[in-house]
Amino acid sequence: MLAPGDPAPALEGASHDGRHVSLASLRGRVVVVYFFPKAFTAGCTVETKGFRDNYPELRDLGVEVIGVSTDPPATQCEFAKAHSVSFPMIGDGDKDIARRFAVLWPLVGVAKRVTFVVDEEGIIRHVFRHEVQVSKHLDDVLRAVRKMKGA
Repeated sequence: MLAPGDPAPALEGASHDGRHVSLASLRGRVVVVYFFPKAFTAGCTVETKGFRDNYPELRDLGVEVIGVSTDPPATQCEFAKAHSVSFPMIGDGDKDIARRFAVLWPLVGVAKRVTFVVDEEGIIRHVFRHEVQVSKHLDDVLRAVRKMKGA
């Protein structure tokens, strides 16, 4: 798995709302990329709602959020719309993004629950992995981002 200090791999895809999203286009901003296994499951729903509810604060800090699962794009679109998500959500059905970030469970073929905080230069600064304690991702992200931003 990638670690703090590693350059973030390329990430490009179509968001649930039709926008083209890429880490390269967000250079100069802190970006939180969170991977989750499967849309519409209990843990993934709790995690996504947490990021959704705290997105205004993250935006105020100058942070963008991108959610990625290994679901097909159509499923990711339904999931994002069902939960009124306003940040980009990408369905990585071909698992290319998950492979680049080294978060794919072997044999199972879904993304691990891993969150990366990427700095303005495209370097991974924090990696959080809590498979069961899904709310810890958001807590850890908020703490890390506030510290990075001096807030």
